[in-house]
Amino acid sequence: MIEGLDGLRFSHWQAEARPDGVVVLSFDRAGESVNTFAQDVLIELDAFLERIALDPPKGLVIRSAKEKGFIAGADIREFQAFDEKGTIGDSIRRGQQAFQRLAELPCPTVAAIHGFCMGGGTEISLACRYRVASKDPSTRIGLPEVKLGIYPGWGGSVRLPRLVGTPAAMDMMLTGRTLSASAAKAIGLVDGVVDPLKLIDAAAELALRGTQRPFKQRFLGWATNIWPVRQVLAPMLVKQVARKARKEHYPAPYALIETWRRSGGGIQSRLAAERKSVVKLAGTPTARNLTRVFFLQERLKGLGGKDSGIRNVHVVGAGVMGGDIASWAAYKGFEVTLQDREQRFIDGALARAQELFARKVKDDAKRPQVAARLKADLDGDGVQAADLVIEAIIEQAEAKRDLYATLEPRMKVGALLTTNTSSIPLVELREHIQRPAQFAGLHYFNPVALMPLVEIIHQDQVAPETGTRLAAFCKAIDKLPVPVAGTPGFLVNRVLFPYMLEAATAYSEGIPGPVIDKAAVKFGMPMGPIELIDTVGLDVASGVGQELAPFLGLTIPPALATPPEQGKRGKKDGQGLYAWENGKPKKPEVPKDYKAPDDLEDRLILPMLNEAVAALHDGVVGDADLLDAGVIFGTGFAPFRGGPIQHIKSVGADTLLAKLQALQAKYGDRFAPRPGWDSPALR
Repeated sequence: MIEGLDGLRFSHWQAEARPDGVVVLSFDRAGESVNTFAQDVLIELDAFLERIALDPPKGLVIRSAKEKGFIAGADIREFQAFDEKGTIGDSIRRGQQAFQRLAELPCPTVAAIHGFCMGGGTEISLACRYRVASKDPSTRIGLPEVKLGIYPGWGGSVRLPRLVGTPAAMDMMLTGRTLSASAAKAIGLVDGVVDPLKLIDAAAELALRGTQRPFKQRFLGWATNIWPVRQVLAPMLVKQVARKARKEHYPAPYALIETWRRSGGGIQSRLAAERKSVVKLAGTPTARNLTRVFFLQERLKGLGGKDSGIRNVHVVGAGVMGGDIASWAAYKGFEVTLQDREQRFIDGALARAQELFARKVKDDAKRPQVAARLKADLDGDGVQAADLVIEAIIEQAEAKRDLYATLEPRMKVGALLTTNTSSIPLVELREHIQRPAQFAGLHYFNPVALMPLVEIIHQDQVAPETGTRLAAFCKAIDKLPVPVAGTPGFLVNRVLFPYMLEAATAYSEGIPGPVIDKAAVKFGMPMGPIELIDTVGLDVASGVGQELAPFLGLTIPPALATPPEQGKRGKKDGQGLYAWENGKPKKPEVPKDYKAPDDLEDRLILPMLNEAVAALHDGVVGDADLLDAGVIFGTGFAPFRGGPIQHIKSVGADTLLAKLQALQAKYGDRFAPRPGWDSPALR
């Protein structure tokens, strides 16, 4: 027992004195696989720090005793419970108090960071005098609170700008992005980067010897935080944020900038301003919905088992989707073979794969090893070794069935056969399949590298084990799986299609594309539907339309009624509904006196909500939460609204139903309420 700590028993913290006089405090949250800060953890930490302040050691090193990661941040479930009780202010005050006590210790303090260091983990390290990080690739340091609709509230927003300078600090806090150990060292966030095995010794040595930060870093931390500079920088930061997020949708970034701009005085004054601002944000609908989205994401991550049993993947179809599916799987560690009917198609996919690897694999020495996992396979020899076969050819049921007839006899026992179809019902595709229990859909979204969702599509004869294995595979490639029924359009395209169809109808009526896009973005969609149609491709949108319109009882407007002319498919050709240049749409100017129809937003959004209600009613997904998760991660549906069903509950089902009926009276039966509006799930 360390002197001065007699009689204190800790559940989550263990202190050990080294021969050199440095105390190593190890965080090992009881009963959890990952370290997070719950209130009892903070109370114990505060008691420990209060005691050792009376008889300080030569130095204090804070480390994690967990195998994986330093600290993941606050316990979000507990945070949500405090919000429901109205006691978030107390929990934030407790964290601030413990970390400030750490900052005021009369001995040198060092955070020894290995693995993920997020949110409160970064904030406790900022309260230390020094920080040292392991050079392991798993070490990532960040403050992602903005993704939950708040910002760092345990002193992080106060300390970080003064440590690394406001520009670098705001970049971290406003985006929620994480830094590698070397990137953190470059901005002055950590003082040293060492081999993981030397981490604790290096931290102890830093505590005993100290270090002087470079003058440029110290000057930047001071100069960018004095009152006149804050007044100049704040409007510039607001302008940057406004390009990506509207204040009424995402208030946290704006509140962070404003609190930093006006808060001066001593540390307690600045902590009080931080606390007051974060407490206010935590009670907003945005924060509550984004917290809900966080838990939806965790639920999707938990759908698969730990091991899919998949090592080798064979992809048939080297078009944009197939090629990108193959390169992403190779990037994520799988051995992949890529087949098509002509070598030139495979060569094009391999060239695109090299671009992905160049962007994603920063270490030049490791890139050839990653690229070697993706192999051209014109003759399809990889089928026999594959644990998973993914078909990604043209959207024609007969062509797909013919392909399966040649693939399946060559597949090994236990291998899974999947299709990346975006709309064809799986019962149409499983005819003549010998092992339907091992046949499912694995529907990715374009662009594969950016879109987080994969729909796992079930058909009536699929085995539960197949769905579990595919979910585990999705987790292994860092995608979120959502299980859906194999009915036309599945979930995402079924919900998205009426929205895109109505946008195309409005466009055909002469409403300018930029006006339509602006209305959708104002609601909170990540991009407008006209731009989205061009991005997906008019050929794909038209093909999905032919499949879905009869099922949904909708008429296809002229803009999508026929396949596009050659060279006019949208973004991929440089010309569609818009002209495209360097991957960006060149949207035509709208006359200044043009006034958008008052009901345009309702015309776009209500068909999507209407179809979400019908999909839930038809059992396309298991429950409302899965539907919201699928639509958010598959379409980018305004996360701050919590998903279509959550939005209906927030606004009121009866209110939206009345609006839908008004549109039906004005525009016709395409706005007729679909079955399910009387469901208890909407109330």
